[in-house]
Amino acid sequence: MSLIMKLHITSTQLNPMLNPQTINKSTFTNYNTKIRSKPIYHCNPLISTVYKSTMHVSSFSYSSCSVRSSLIEPDGGALVDLVVPESERAKKTSEAEALPKVRLTKIDTEWVHVISEGWASPLRGFMRENEYLQSLHFNSLKVADGHVVNMSLPIVLAIDDKTKELIGSSPNVGLVGPNGDLVGILRSIEIYKHNKEERIARTWGTTAPGLPYVEEVITPAGNWLVGGDLEVLNPIKYGDGLDHYRLSPLQLRKEFDRRQADAVFAFQLRNPVHNGHALLMNDTRRRLLEMGYKKPILLLHPLGGFTKADDVPLDVRMEQHSKVLEDGILDPETTIVSIFPSPMHYAGPTEVQWHAKARINAGANFYIVGRDPAGMGHPTEKRDLYDPDHGKKVLSMAPGLEKLNILPFRVAAYDTAEKKMAFFDPSRAKDFLFISGTKMRTYARSGENPPDGFMCPSGWKVLVKYYESMQAEEASQQQAVFST
Repeated sequence: MSLIMKLHITSTQLNPMLNPQTINKSTFTNYNTKIRSKPIYHCNPLISTVYKSTMHVSSFSYSSCSVRSSLIEPDGGALVDLVVPESERAKKTSEAEALPKVRLTKIDTEWVHVISEGWASPLRGFMRENEYLQSLHFNSLKVADGHVVNMSLPIVLAIDDKTKELIGSSPNVGLVGPNGDLVGILRSIEIYKHNKEERIARTWGTTAPGLPYVEEVITPAGNWLVGGDLEVLNPIKYGDGLDHYRLSPLQLRKEFDRRQADAVFAFQLRNPVHNGHALLMNDTRRRLLEMGYKKPILLLHPLGGFTKADDVPLDVRMEQHSKVLEDGILDPETTIVSIFPSPMHYAGPTEVQWHAKARINAGANFYIVGRDPAGMGHPTEKRDLYDPDHGKKVLSMAPGLEKLNILPFRVAAYDTAEKKMAFFDPSRAKDFLFISGTKMRTYARSGENPPDGFMCPSGWKVLVKYYESMQAEEASQQQAVFST
């Protein structure tokens, strides 16, 4: 895995913080997350805080660093928060009940979550046509003062002909979740044509069949898109035992301030953490300390929305991550683990910009990107869908991501001579073994152990146990078929 980071330094006044908002009600089950009655993950309990800050850009040099806070200004200058205050919820709910309704899918609801907490700041709702076209064609949005923010993925809500007819001329619609409960209101709406082929081609660079997000979300969607300003009646909850790890950008910023972080480096992943990942994260921290930072904090930020069927489910990944911290592979004192609620597109260099942009809004000023970020194999041919190096190159050039600074890293692989994950040394290339995520999953499914030093043993046991349970379930289903 190759790695770059981009760095932007700001100053923030630190303040003591108390009394977090309590979060309630709406329950949505994630795709491949199994319901658990108790939390499986016990690291990094957060202390209640109240957020206040004065943010401004400060100068930075590698020779002298006087940074006082990790926080950088969110896109648009202020974090978006679209959850209706508790005092107004009864009134807004009554209003929503009387409006024409748009029914949300599970993935639509994940996007409601993303928008409402400010991950997509300054976006304040599902995109209208003007915003959609900017995102689709320029990977960015121009805000009121004329400057550009990155927005590489269209965040849109599709409706069918029948729903469009039911809405009629109403300027507002109520949003109804998969379980039938009212989720929110979309105001001052605009309905426009959903040109699926153009959207797919521009987002993925191909219209080949078999793209997971396309097949799950776009192909079955309606022929219209509806955009407008979003109001969410209650914070989105999933009821899967992991909600306390779904920290909003505001909550993360509070915690960075509480820890007096002077640098925050985010690591996006959708796979279990192996020792190569840990090597990159620990080496990042070492480099930051060498640069003069005193309290760099790692934001270990697994993706928690829609993923393709063969990816490891979220609850299993979270349990595996907990073992990595319990075994000291990563330091719990300098690591915050939180779930990023976005669905996954597998759109390579286009999507990696979204992943970086969202972490800016959460207050991270470093972003780690590895080989083939957000990539996947071509759905119909035996090759990568994207050039493995293009993600990191695009991220370093993307408009609206200038708040990030870059540090280069070498490729990490398994050193068969040293029996550990190490940075690749081309002078002895034959000593290195590259273990892909696919190969790792193959090991776990077959019960075969990976080389010593590839992953902490307790974390590996979590994966093996998961695949054993999957195989037992598949065998049981086959037996049931044969019995009928």
